[in-house]
Amino acid sequence: MPEPGLDTIRAARARIDPYVVTTPTFEWREPRFAAASGVDDVVLKLEFLQRTGSFKARGALNNLLTLDGAGRAAGVVAVSAGNHAIAVAYACEIAGVSAKVVMPRTANPARVAKAERFGAEVVLVDDVSGAFEAMERIRTDEGRVFVHPFEGLTTITGQATVGLELVEQAGALDAVIVAVGGGGLIAGVGSAVKALLPGCQVIGVEPTGAAGLTRSLERGAPEERVAVDTIADSMGAPRHEPVSFDICRRVVDEMVLVDDDLMRVGVAWAFEELKLALEPAGAATLAALVGPLAGRLRGARVGAIVCGSNIDAATYHTHLTRGLALRG
Repeated sequence: MPEPGLDTIRAARARIDPYVVTTPTFEWREPRFAAASGVDDVVLKLEFLQRTGSFKARGALNNLLTLDGAGRAAGVVAVSAGNHAIAVAYACEIAGVSAKVVMPRTANPARVAKAERFGAEVVLVDDVSGAFEAMERIRTDEGRVFVHPFEGLTTITGQATVGLELVEQAGALDAVIVAVGGGGLIAGVGSAVKALLPGCQVIGVEPTGAAGLTRSLERGAPEERVAVDTIADSMGAPRHEPVSFDICRRVVDEMVLVDDDLMRVGVAWAFEELKLALEPAGAATLAALVGPLAGRLRGARVGAIVCGSNIDAATYHTHLTRGLALRG
């Protein structure tokens, strides 16, 4: 399966343009972060400022805006711990299509409420694996169109617009760091970045408690069941899929792992130095730069995608307090 080309990515960008934000970049030259990471020049892509609070709006809109008449009439179904559910609800509101989203009961209540505010019917189930089973039942029984959170060229091409914008805004980069859940974002971003900057490294970041793409790439096939145990619930994909995996295999140069406490440290860095309130997944790229990548990218111009901020105040306070204590 070939990765999406630049013409396809640019067409998707034009399609979704009225309904998304061209999120800004910020060239971060902070001496303390530079000392901790070894990187003097970090370009942050502030994708958490996207409509719905994450990059997921791009892929969801690209799906909804390319639905045929029968699909629009049938409505769509999605499965998600939060960010994709919110994005599909938003895209369906824009497109005037019925949305039903399946979410685990452990999903952050603020994310459930946000999906409902955009007009989606939320179906709660016991866990992520059960969510996929419930989605399949709904798709079969009601004839709805499944909008996948990370699989398929339509979704991946929508996410690729993040990479397209980053390179257009930042110019030459030596490396781009991307948080990984199911792999749709890094497959898309990697496709755009490699097309525009063939020599740029694309580095993925996964939680130690949800290292599915890391293992998939090591074994040469997508993991069909991933044990998920991480505070970064939006990075906790329970499985990986063939299309996104095949693209990742060609565009991802390296994967690194960060544990929950290191992501909390990333949250603390974002708050202390940038005054940004990020969810753990949104801070994962910062965590990687001061963790497993520290000292390895000296002299490089690095892009880092800051991908999400859908978190409630109480949970954020807990993670921030712990991160500040760990950072010292």
